[in-house]
Amino acid sequence: MKSEHLLRADRLFVDWKEMLLGGELPVRWPLADEMSPLSAIVAEPGRVNLVGGAPGSGKTALTQQLVVDGLRLTDGLKVLIANVEMAPDVLLNRQLSRLSGIDLTLIQDRMFEPEHMPRILTGLQELEVISSRLGFVAGPFTLENVASAADDLEPEILVLDYLQRFPCSASDDKRGGLDRAMSLIRQFADSGCCVFVVSALARQKNAQGRNSYDADSMSMASFRDSSELEFGADSAWILTTGKEPHERTLKHLKARNGECKDIALEFDGSVQRFSGTFVDDIASQAESWWPR
Repeated sequence: MKSEHLLRADRLFVDWKEMLLGGELPVRWPLADEMSPLSAIVAEPGRVNLVGGAPGSGKTALTQQLVVDGLRLTDGLKVLIANVEMAPDVLLNRQLSRLSGIDLTLIQDRMFEPEHMPRILTGLQELEVISSRLGFVAGPFTLENVASAADDLEPEILVLDYLQRFPCSASDDKRGGLDRAMSLIRQFADSGCCVFVVSALARQKNAQGRNSYDADSMSMASFRDSSELEFGADSAWILTTGKEPHERTLKHLKARNGECKDIALEFDGSVQRFSGTFVDDIASQAESWWPR
């Protein structure tokens, strides 16, 4: 009796060899300009990218920048965002600030002046172009409801921000939901999505024995409920802060299919922008683009 669970390599070899030598490149969606260090972050079908960081480090700003720029770089790409802490208009405010270079506070408080309008309008135009391919999950925030929204939008990239707040269904308690969450996330990935999972971190004891988010002690164990996350993620990153307020390091802690490489970044919190992407030029040139 033949087992339905056995895949013989000799029967797979012909198809695998043809795919390997046929010259067709694997599907990947760029998330940053190729000259940016952030271009090292891979988005492709079936991949689960885990991103963590201490409160205020900018992990939400980073993931939002990556996926919005991914939409701008690839026509037809669709992104679904499930954010339990920020409403869609708050997230759009942040992206408008980043793309226009106008201080986020001025945008949130609607205090921008006439001289800001060229940049504001340029940023709005950038967001309007991608708006039909960007979706947000409405609460209640369960993975069951995320799956329902994904069925409607059929996204290539899914963002869950942040995982510890997502039970699988409304009947799950916090612990039970998290236990099943990564297996459900793998189902999203197996269906062809690239999933970005934003995670909370657990405080670690520093050299003085105090609980902190000390950058030097960050590891896979720093992720809250780390065992399930470590097993389920293909790549894992932790965004750490440096001595200066703008300094960030994206520590690469896991790469299932490659080499771990840390990324040094700068973060401008006033416009929610990480340095090194092509949008820096858009913000600086928007004034000259817009007719006076």
